[in-house]
Amino acid sequence: MKVLLDTNIIIHREAGKIKNQDIGTLFKWLDRGHYTKVIHNLTVDEIRKHLNPDVVSTFSIKLQNYEIIKNSAPMTEKVKEVSKKIDTTENDIIDTTILNEVFSDRVDYLITEDKKIHKKAELLGISEKVFTIDSFLEKIYSENPELIDYKVLNVQKIQFGKIDLSDSFFQSLKEDYPSFEKWFLRKYDDEAYITVNSNNGRLLSFLYLKTEDENENYSDINPVFQPKKRLKVGTFKVISNGFRLGERFLKIIFDNALKNKVDEIYVTIFDKSDEQRRLIALMEKWGFTYWGKKGDENVYVRQFTPNFLIDDVNKTYPYISENNDIFIVPIYPDYHTELLPDSILNTESPEDFIEDSPHRNGISKVYVSRAILPHPKKGDVLVFYRTGGYYKSVITTIGLVSGIKESFSNEDDFVKYCLRGSVFPESELHDMWNYSERKPFVVSFLYVYSFPKRINMKRLIELRIFNGINDAPRGFKKITKEQFQKILQETKSESSFIVD
Repeated sequence: MKVLLDTNIIIHREAGKIKNQDIGTLFKWLDRGHYTKVIHNLTVDEIRKHLNPDVVSTFSIKLQNYEIIKNSAPMTEKVKEVSKKIDTTENDIIDTTILNEVFSDRVDYLITEDKKIHKKAELLGISEKVFTIDSFLEKIYSENPELIDYKVLNVQKIQFGKIDLSDSFFQSLKEDYPSFEKWFLRKYDDEAYITVNSNNGRLLSFLYLKTEDENENYSDINPVFQPKKRLKVGTFKVISNGFRLGERFLKIIFDNALKNKVDEIYVTIFDKSDEQRRLIALMEKWGFTYWGKKGDENVYVRQFTPNFLIDDVNKTYPYISENNDIFIVPIYPDYHTELLPDSILNTESPEDFIEDSPHRNGISKVYVSRAILPHPKKGDVLVFYRTGGYYKSVITTIGLVSGIKESFSNEDDFVKYCLRGSVFPESELHDMWNYSERKPFVVSFLYVYSFPKRINMKRLIELRIFNGINDAPRGFKKITKEQFQKILQETKSESSFIVD
């Protein structure tokens, strides 16, 4: 398989000193996956013009590590149309020329952090062939779980004073913020959220949050904030490794926002590196919008007053509406905590669920079913029911349907669609497809909430949620708004994320 690498990725790789762990991780797994690394002749020309002589020198030495596309493929009319619509600079046209190699099937995939290239790929219908670093690593891990040789330790909440400030993870933060080390020392008794590569003890992610009240001084933000209770994302950095740690940490941000009953979340962030732009893109996907400036940094804001948009549930996550249909849906014990690790049972060991899989960390997840009607639709609420019998089966989790896909062109299409968000390995997905003439469909959903108290089948029957043992769900069991309210009361659940 041939993978074409965008110019910026090559520059970061061959810069003599690799500042970003994610670039090193990408190249390691390209080698392990036996991918052929390809670069375009236009990339070679661009790097040879680079202002940093060390980059040019290092690249010249390592040029033999790449297969080079020496002559550009003829640009098709469709690509020309997209170029005319999107491109405004010479660099844009160069990017389109590189993208055309994918469209012409001269290479299998393209890896780039450029948002405009991804937009053009979408218009050309080849988004499934154009990846960011993170999404490509996720693809490798999903398709080749045997390649994974380290575990991402569960998110830890730890005091600053117990974190190694000399870890190379902090290098970019030190460069962006000259007073970072002093700030870090002042926070020695405060707590941050981290994850660690258990093989070498190096940090993979770091998150610091601060709740601010209506009296906070925002005179250095332009336009100035109006008085509100806010959650500030003080420091947020995630290494790309394919494990969807960014979503995992966004879930922590939203959980804290709910707990502290804030009206708004905001973050200040530079837009200087691919790493930062990747984080900005992730936050924009989940509802953050550009506000203005704080010095040289950009300010992004996420409104957090209760609101629900059925057309874009990501933008108003974690809010749900109980005015949409509500379903209880079964999930087998073997898959329950694998897919929903935050809903782990007291009888299960956390050591068995160290977060080393993308589907565990992601807010976005996939549920595969072949159930007969009724089927849920986008915006509906799912209540997951861990099967196990009269006493052991329990309801554990609330999810929000983000999409339904009920037909696939073929078996490979189904498997590829499911791999990244499903708990099932590739072999089981093939088995599910071939099990019967009635083909499975896929429910994409967002993980929203884990019930503080679990209630079992016995109690669900007593509450008249089920009409008896034989009424337990085998597919999607629709319940009323009143029954859902009973479940919330009985499980001692928070209701601040529910919009009437």
